[in-house]
Amino acid sequence: MKELIKDEGLVAYCGLYCGACKRYLMDKCPGCAKNEKATWCKVRSCCKENNYRTCANCQTHQDPMECKKFNNFFSKIFGLLFGSDRSACISRIKEVGTDSFASEMTEKKSHTIKKRK
Repeated sequence: MKELIKDEGLVAYCGLYCGACKRYLMDKCPGCAKNEKATWCKVRSCCKENNYRTCANCQTHQDPMECKKFNNFFSKIFGLLFGSDRSACISRIKEVGTDSFASEMTEKKSHTIKKRK
């Protein structure tokens, strides 16, 4: 199993932190940026096409929940199953930057900001 370390490059396009994901840590996934098999991910494709580091760089939608690529059926199911609030992750990245976000998530040992109930 990999060691949990801070790596700005492991912040996914949608705001998740791959560096704290179990699949990444168990060497079962290379992380979002390096996962060439993730052609199904519309968020990843959009960010790559527009040369965005994450959705926090998007100039079209200030609120990622307004974006149909970000706020799609798959992401709603993912959020429900894992209690993930990717929109809060993108907001946090906008506030503190990608590097500080990676530090925070590493410190919390979490791949996402959890939804508030």
